[in-house]
Amino acid sequence: MKTINILEKFGKFTHQWHPHIIAELNGQQVKLARLSGSFMWHSHENEDELFMVIKGVLYMKYRDSEEVVREGELIVVPKGVEHYPYTKNDEEVWVLLFEPASTLHSGAIESERTINNQEWI
Repeated sequence: MKTINILEKFGKFTHQWHPHIIAELNGQQVKLARLSGSFMWHSHENEDELFMVIKGVLYMKYRDSEEVVREGELIVVPKGVEHYPYTKNDEEVWVLLFEPASTLHSGAIESERTINNQEWI
């Protein structure tokens, strides 16, 4: 029951596309991640995923559309929906993620970017 300073937590890591857990409640985890470039097409069969942009601009591509998520905005990707998060011009984007603890980082896709053993900071 202590205050968590999100900006201070972002200062504890530099890895991109590597979420770090900062809190947990009701089976949900709150995570922070630094993003730059593109991730991969993936979906989460059983979990919705919330992305809130703290710094920068995140682009969320779907098979039939694309959304732009700016600082102070959030987007919820429903379970089962394929999505492709990316940034433009090598910009680093800071995001807060809120998702069930069971959520696999890249869904059923395994790649060099898959990080399923995320650490607490």
